[in-house]
Amino acid sequence: MEHETGGLEEARTSPSAQANDYDSFAEAYSAENENNLVNAYYERPAMLAIADDVTGRRVLDAGCGAGALSAELQARGAVVTGVDISSEMVRLAKRRLGDGTPLHVADLRDRLPFADAAFDDVVASLVLHYLEDWGSALAEFHRILKPGGRLIASVEHPFVAYTISDPRPGYFATTSYSFNWEFGGSTLPMTFWRRPLHSMIDAFTGAGFHLTTISEPQPDPSAREIFPDDFEQLATTPTFLFFVVEVPTS
Repeated sequence: MEHETGGLEEARTSPSAQANDYDSFAEAYSAENENNLVNAYYERPAMLAIADDVTGRRVLDAGCGAGALSAELQARGAVVTGVDISSEMVRLAKRRLGDGTPLHVADLRDRLPFADAAFDDVVASLVLHYLEDWGSALAEFHRILKPGGRLIASVEHPFVAYTISDPRPGYFATTSYSFNWEFGGSTLPMTFWRRPLHSMIDAFTGAGFHLTTISEPQPDPSAREIFPDDFEQLATTPTFLFFVVEVPTS
């Protein structure tokens, strides 16, 4: 599920039971991140650049949201399937992508409705930090990827929560942090899970993946003129980490 980081009102360490309810604000959220700086000029371009040539590749967009990344992948020749935990987001994705794109409501913590080795790539755009435990999701991604298949994932940089949470957590702990997004006239409670870099790498390798790439890319330079007040901060502050991990071929 793609997300933006503007409107951060409060950060704390106890999760909210009502957090992350994308069904309740799907339309407003989708409109907000369609053309904003963080998603449209940083995270999505970075994911597409890392994915490179996807022509003819079978790609699962895990946490597809309203389908912005799926649409870009399809435009580059990928054969895309999408899943998201939010039924409203899946509805918006169907409206955007049409009936020819298989889309499913699914929880990444559960078994996914796909056969073994069904995909060449899984893209998980700003998704894993919603999960306290990555184990089940990574095991499923490994199962549904063919040998040599790639998981391409972006997550919140561990330094984000480390610097905004009050009290500040120990860096080496895996902790939740909750905050409010302010957009569209609404206050939206969110809860993410942060973990140190070594814990992320251990999760990938523990699930059987081979780590090939860790990236901290820059935003699209064209955004400097469009977002002059915010570009410099995004270009100089840790925001997201990008990973490519692969299923071994033998």
